[in-house]
Amino acid sequence: MIQKMKLNGFQIKLLMACLMVLDHIAYFIPENWVMIFHVITRVVGVWFAYGAVEGFMYTSNLKKYSMRLFSWAAFMFAGNSLLNILFKDHGITVHNNIFLTLAIGVLMLAAITKIKNRILGFICSAVLIVIGILIAEGGMVILPFMLITYLTYGKNKYRNTGYLCLSLVLFLMSFVNYGDLLMTIKMLAYNSDFMFISVIPILYMYDGKRGSHSRFAKYFFYVFYPAHLWIITTIAYIVSK
Repeated sequence: MIQKMKLNGFQIKLLMACLMVLDHIAYFIPENWVMIFHVITRVVGVWFAYGAVEGFMYTSNLKKYSMRLFSWAAFMFAGNSLLNILFKDHGITVHNNIFLTLAIGVLMLAAITKIKNRILGFICSAVLIVIGILIAEGGMVILPFMLITYLTYGKNKYRNTGYLCLSLVLFLMSFVNYGDLLMTIKMLAYNSDFMFISVIPILYMYDGKRGSHSRFAKYFFYVFYPAHLWIITTIAYIVSK
């Protein structure tokens, strides 16, 4: 059934935008719903990471593509910083910046493929992964995911196996037995990075086509991602006054 339901890249991007909103409205919904939404939206970041890998592979100008990601990362950092200053008296903050994570991921792939000395290339990519894990949103999930995606591109069985291994590692890192089943499940829901594995059915629905080639489609995510976060943060601040 999943294989029969095909969507292009832009259609999936719109779906991910809706899920993205669900993940960021914790200010306005009951805690139980926050927990549920957090689990089902683990697919969002890795889907855009998958798109970044394809962007890296098919772009006609890698330098321009990388600079676009880093430029939007800088723009979002500036916007986040401004809102955090304006709203600090109510403890309302926003720190999300997946543009930086994707930019580091693309740089990591460039190190592997563009540096002629393969050993040096992998050392540089390893350093970038460590840096990304330390400073970038979701780096511990997204950067290994991008590496697996690139190395297994077009080989679905190897790709899925790589994702499953990463998911298992993240699960083992997150799992803590609190002696109470409900509490253990609740904490796993909050620490549910391993649930990125739910991207696999989405990838089988993806028809491999970009979809709309309009300027709107090209820049939709770049604008929507910071805009929806800043709007939600502003509303949360107004409501909290």
